[in-house]
Amino acid sequence: MVEAATGERAAIVADGLSRRFGDLEAVRDVSFAVAEGSITALLGANGAGKTTTMRMLTGGLAPSAGRAIVAGADVAADPARARAATGYLPESAGGFHHLTPWELMMFVAEARGLTAAAVGAELCRIAALLDLDRVLAQPLGTLSKGWRQRAWLGQALVGDPAVLILDEPTDGLDPTQKILLRRLLRELAGRKAILMSTHILEEAEELCDRVVLMAAGRVVADSATADLVDRSGRLAPAYQRLTQPAAADST
Repeated sequence: MVEAATGERAAIVADGLSRRFGDLEAVRDVSFAVAEGSITALLGANGAGKTTTMRMLTGGLAPSAGRAIVAGADVAADPARARAATGYLPESAGGFHHLTPWELMMFVAEARGLTAAAVGAELCRIAALLDLDRVLAQPLGTLSKGWRQRAWLGQALVGDPAVLILDEPTDGLDPTQKILLRRLLRELAGRKAILMSTHILEEAEELCDRVVLMAAGRVVADSATADLVDRSGRLAPAYQRLTQPAAADST
């Protein structure tokens, strides 16, 4: 079993996860852990295996080998308990264009088993967190990409899950929205385990305690952010150094 490197309790565990699509091995023996009260960045180029790994951790895709464990529950053996503890923002979230943000979050609240008496207060709490009030009654299909992204993030927060798995959470947000979301994630991290993928190295530098770097379907680094940045606090040199050999191996 993989333990959180900090010695704290691991709320998200990837234990030897692998996934094949025919002859393509998209993810190979991926192992890492995310501690409670922390934010871990999952970094890598397009095709590195980040989204496939996240889909296995959330139960949306069965691994070819290995185990995913969330909040102490094996995702394959006890999917209901694992999903109850997880808020998930998928990559390029879309669909349900006919629903309003309120209706989308209501649907998730009902699926999570919130009582009718609790739903209204919960959705108002999330709308306030994400400043969604002005678009709550508009169909998702009529909203800009940034507003849709915030609505889908809202559904991930319904029920205040202990674990958040967020695939490119700032995608489509304008600079002000990104600043506000990063501030919110820092606040939430005090009592949650957050795994987020991002293409923005500066975002990982600023926001994340730990970095798991993937290339060609495998983990090439799993370290505290402070141990990977250079003297200027930048991840770019380590990113380039660690991903180039893996990229060459995959050709």
